[in-house]
Amino acid sequence: MAKAYWISAYQSIHDEKALAAYVKLAGPALLAAGARFLARGLPARVYEHGIAQRTVLIEFDSLAQAIAAHESPGYQQALRALGNGVDRDLRIVEGVE
Repeated sequence: MAKAYWISAYQSIHDEKALAAYVKLAGPALLAAGARFLARGLPARVYEHGIAQRTVLIEFDSLAQAIAAHESPGYQQALRALGNGVDRDLRIVEGVE
């Protein structure tokens, strides 16, 4: 079974307090759902049309697990805390076997 990855790229952060509240809730919710944080922070370099903004890469054992983590009550609570505090692109991508 192929692993799956969340790739989250933040285009802009409008509300640092909302982001901090999200991180406080999202981290434990995702860890409880089987997430493994592989990378997070500012990129070392950006190319083409990249934006030098916060990026997060999270690994899951399967696509189903990654989707279930997003739909979990704990993560949904984190999203409510985040509100419109950021503009980001969150993608769930299945790994290659």
